[in-house]
Amino acid sequence: MDGVTACGHDGKAMTPEAEREVAAVGQVKPLAIAMALAITLGVTLYPHALAGPDGAADHWAAMAAFWAMSAGYVSGVGFRPQRLVFRLIFSGWTCLAALLLAGARMAWLWG
Repeated sequence: MDGVTACGHDGKAMTPEAEREVAAVGQVKPLAIAMALAITLGVTLYPHALAGPDGAADHWAAMAAFWAMSAGYVSGVGFRPQRLVFRLIFSGWTCLAALLLAGARMAWLWG
């Protein structure tokens, strides 16, 4: 192992807590990535899924769906933002909540 991966920036060995934190950051979450891929493919292959009864795009549903897609990719690859607000915006649970919000919006539109 080289000094960059085994030690901190000052050349000292990392503490066990820091090593666990680094290991936790890199964990892949397959379900979150699968949800993000499903949203990506679904909206790419059938963009009318986010259209209202009049045929026009529903921007609220699209925003929620793309928020779910973004959160799925960010949390799925194991990236963990440093700031709490971004950790909340791009968490796996937010991915699920935004997807449910998009579905609820489309259900409300189509009555």
